[in-house]
Amino acid sequence: MLDLKNLLAESIAKKLDVPKEEIMKLIEVPPSEELGDYALACFALAKRLKKKPAEIASELSKTLSLPEGFAKMQAAGPYLNFFIDHAFLAERVLGEVMSKRDSYGASDIGKGKRVMVEYSQPNTNKPLHIGHLRNDSIGMAISNIFEFCGYDVIRANLMNDRGIHICQAMLAYQLFGNNETPETASVKGDALVGKYYVLFHQKVKEMPELNEKARELLQKWEAKDPETIALWKKLRSWVIQGFEQTYKRFGSRFDVVFFESDFYYRVKPIIEEGLAKGVFYKDEKGAIVAKLAPLPDKVVLREDGTSIYISNDLVLTKHKVEHYKLDLNIFVVASEQDLYFKQLFRIFELLGYKWHNVNEHLSYGLVLLREGKLKSREGKVIDADDLIDNVSELAKREILKRTKLSKEELESRALAIALAAIKFSMLRVDPKKNILFEPEKSVSFEGSTGPYIQYTYARARSILRKADEDYSQAKFSLLSSDSEKALVKKLLIFPNIVQNALSERKPNLICNYLIELCELFNSFYHELPVLKAEQELRKARLALVDAVSTVVANGLRLLNIPVLEEM
Repeated sequence: MLDLKNLLAESIAKKLDVPKEEIMKLIEVPPSEELGDYALACFALAKRLKKKPAEIASELSKTLSLPEGFAKMQAAGPYLNFFIDHAFLAERVLGEVMSKRDSYGASDIGKGKRVMVEYSQPNTNKPLHIGHLRNDSIGMAISNIFEFCGYDVIRANLMNDRGIHICQAMLAYQLFGNNETPETASVKGDALVGKYYVLFHQKVKEMPELNEKARELLQKWEAKDPETIALWKKLRSWVIQGFEQTYKRFGSRFDVVFFESDFYYRVKPIIEEGLAKGVFYKDEKGAIVAKLAPLPDKVVLREDGTSIYISNDLVLTKHKVEHYKLDLNIFVVASEQDLYFKQLFRIFELLGYKWHNVNEHLSYGLVLLREGKLKSREGKVIDADDLIDNVSELAKREILKRTKLSKEELESRALAIALAAIKFSMLRVDPKKNILFEPEKSVSFEGSTGPYIQYTYARARSILRKADEDYSQAKFSLLSSDSEKALVKKLLIFPNIVQNALSERKPNLICNYLIELCELFNSFYHELPVLKAEQELRKARLALVDAVSTVVANGLRLLNIPVLEEM
């Protein structure tokens, strides 16, 4: 990978005998291209070198050996400005993109390291909703980015299939279900069970005794009461079948799926260890509590002996890290659980587990609609399936404005565009920030949207199909216009963008890059002829179009967004 800033910093650091890391901080991108492509601000060097900033810049302009990729340098007061050799850059960058293709931007920095990314984590008492779509979008993108950078990635899901919330749905079905099934109701199984979860919270307002009955049902479940277990298995199977349909449609995939019901009861050894080490104590009601100062204490086992979320996570986290020999264990979970994960990780630290620091919470903000925050207990939630359906319908309208397709092709293309609209909307904002999801805006073929990126890729591929010629021997040095230079420079930094997205856990960096790249490409396309250019220049511009489409496709795949050849 050609890293011009790094090469420049190495050359300057060697000349001045200053650490390269310090020089890297002093290299800026000038506000105007007339001032060069990079600039060294010499103010911070004055004290170290005991010279005036302008004097340092002037002397360096006469004595510094320029690294490859640079054409010239000019001193401008306290700044030393550097100008890229664009012919050299075009040859190197386009040559690398054309040779590496799908692997352009990839690296092996994670070689030999294993990371598990756990995401989705649905409860088996209701359908997946819009919040899960942001969770899955982030989880898949982060997994893809890690994999692209050489890590051995395990994509994991945790099905929260036990607990009081599950029993609430079960109880409502017991009392009011009349043996209804997904087949008799003509609905997906997860939607059917979700209906009874909402019904419980409606009925409990007039029948508060239902809360106690749900707790009794949980105790029966943990005691493995045959009738209770049979009901649980039936409803759980309906929900999981519904989840699998939605996951397949949305493009979420997992290498391993954990079930809370397989782990919660194994917590006893950890509880005993915590009590023996003084990390846990029993409160006056009989609950087991973790002492986590300076964090708030945390109940890890109820007074009646039933488990809660953290009971399961204590066992499962230990299993994940030790069984899979993880170097990094990432939980993609909403910011509402920030304190929870600090408490969970703190427990492992206090217990003295050497691997406690491999755990990481990738926190993300909520998805808001115009109606406000989602509340699944009240039924005020947008189901994932409904959202995908609605956005697909919006996509169909956009498609039909431009072309006519067979019904099957229309459905397929509309779904691909809908997925781009939803995923890009979920990813283009810093994960930590809340987002306002607006379906109509997300599906636009113009502006900062997933369909806009798809459309730009399809436009580029259409140009190449129309040309239908060999440009493998193109002279890239002919790409000398400002718009062509800008595109080459943007292609150059894609590997750096990927590595920054990895280190900062921010897929939005790739989203922002793709928007900027596509805007530059569309400006180039409207400004300069490609197919009507003279032969040698035509070949060079076709190669540039090919390189742009390759990088756009690579970026879309990292975001788990479908790549469409035609729009």
